[in-house]
Amino acid sequence: MEANRFLLLDYRIPESPGTKLKSEGLTALHPVVLVPGIVTGGLELWEGKTCADSLFRKRLWGGSFTEIFRRPLCWLEHLSLHNETGLDPPGIRVRAVPGLVAADYFAPGYFVWAVLIENLAKIGYEGKNLHMAAYDWRLSFQNTEIRDKALSRLKSKIEVMYVSNGYKKVVVVPHSMGAIYFLHFIRWVETPPPMGGGGAPGWCAKHIKAIMNIGPAFFGVPKAVSNLFSAEGKDVAFLRSIAPAVIDSEYLGLQTLEHVMRVSRTWDSIVSLIPKGGETIWGNMDWSPEEGHVCDLANKRLLQPSSSDNNNITNSDIKRGFRVKEPVKYGRIISFGKGSSQLPSSQLPTLDSKDFIRTANVNSPCGEVWTEYDEMSRESIHKVAEGKAYTATTLLDVLRFMAPKMMQRSEAHFSHGIADNLDDPKYNHYKYWSNPLETKLPDAPDMEIHCMYGVGIPTERSYVYKKSAADYKCNSIPFQIDSSVEGDDQNSCLKGGVYFVDGDESVPVVSAGFMCAKGWRGRTRFNPSGISTYVREYRHKPPASLFEGRGVESGAHVDIMGNVALIEDVLKVAAGAIGNEIGGDRIYSDILRMSERINLRL
Repeated sequence: MEANRFLLLDYRIPESPGTKLKSEGLTALHPVVLVPGIVTGGLELWEGKTCADSLFRKRLWGGSFTEIFRRPLCWLEHLSLHNETGLDPPGIRVRAVPGLVAADYFAPGYFVWAVLIENLAKIGYEGKNLHMAAYDWRLSFQNTEIRDKALSRLKSKIEVMYVSNGYKKVVVVPHSMGAIYFLHFIRWVETPPPMGGGGAPGWCAKHIKAIMNIGPAFFGVPKAVSNLFSAEGKDVAFLRSIAPAVIDSEYLGLQTLEHVMRVSRTWDSIVSLIPKGGETIWGNMDWSPEEGHVCDLANKRLLQPSSSDNNNITNSDIKRGFRVKEPVKYGRIISFGKGSSQLPSSQLPTLDSKDFIRTANVNSPCGEVWTEYDEMSRESIHKVAEGKAYTATTLLDVLRFMAPKMMQRSEAHFSHGIADNLDDPKYNHYKYWSNPLETKLPDAPDMEIHCMYGVGIPTERSYVYKKSAADYKCNSIPFQIDSSVEGDDQNSCLKGGVYFVDGDESVPVVSAGFMCAKGWRGRTRFNPSGISTYVREYRHKPPASLFEGRGVESGAHVDIMGNVALIEDVLKVAAGAIGNEIGGDRIYSDILRMSERINLRL
């Protein structure tokens, strides 16, 4: 007790990075635009059904979430989009909350952008030179323009900020999915109308100083696949294993995961996060760029900080977390059964195009169809499983098989491949603009792109699945992560049916870092003007005490927004520094070795 009292008395609130840098003479210079990612932005009601009376302009997403408990089915109905158009359902209009309050806090006490905004304010930022580019994150990126003119409004805002702040170029700070949303924007803005914004070539070079991507999901995230397969990830799978009555309960007719899937499959944005680049990026049945990676999940020592921490790339840092052993087959993003995730590919069932001929459930006893699983026959469900494993390439086929209407709607807006010839006129279509492997960066040689992300946290990479107990029951999900599956030793990367790699808890390193480390480095076919790129990694360190809250050195996907080193980097660039002046690359992960293992024509 005495020791605890001493700790309380001895604790000193650290000086904020904004206060520290202000004392060193740093002041606001370049206007700053913040671009939120998926889920973190608030949504409010503008028109609704009778059950939503009294909720006009009240938050349905973000904030206190009290409406979930008061009227859950009404709430879910209003968060859904139209199954065929991906736009508003009849009689419902839900829109993004505007302004900095859109994503400063996700819920009371849970900051997203608030800490960064406060530190920017300390060096002189305010409404005239700081803007939150809020948008409805449920929609496809082009649909944010079609329905809300979100891209046009962002273009106008950047132009006004540029002029009204003394013709200073803008620093853009996207987070998570916001990185590919803004990638879409920079292609849209220079494309002629009606498909594009008509800014003409040179718009980005004139208006943008730097794009500082935080936790960017450039190649998507495997957890988007588990969301579409079974509306779950490692956390839900664990909860389901220890308290199945909570998740699988039909109490009051609420089948939690089934409702989550029913709603989220109407959000095209989820499909934007399906892994891009196929087997070239994510690996095949027998190879992956992370091959040789070792976890220590028992002690959570994956890439823990060393006693010394310099800003240079060192061999010991690059090798940390890797050793020679029987390689995990991470390229199998979904495997049905532990054996399917480990056996030589020659011992697994081969996938034939006939496997993906869907058999409709013509005699379905289900009345109301919740998801496209309700329209699948038992035979079709069995075909998906039966000891098979799927890579980033074959996963797209199986998703088209399981959810053809969702994929047809979403794939009109997103593509997940690798361009053979970027000069092919087909790549002028907006469906390719958010995929860094199917679009070119603008001609803006003085612009900079930073990939800034956390490392040192086990991050979902692939999954072991099984058929659920209710594999063919109305309004049910026939598959679930097999949370009983564990690795063979404490250093295994397999825990609770999920294989882990290095990342920020949401985005694997290869998705966050490859384009800055290799894909856009120097003059490449994806970066013809040679825009400078920087990799800035932040090694995760959990909070040392309760007083640190979620941690001033966190590398976690959202908590990193309060990371002191990251905030300092953003403030310095906003105040005029260039990438080399904040230290250039800072790498702790194995992103360089992984990048070399990826055979992508540049």
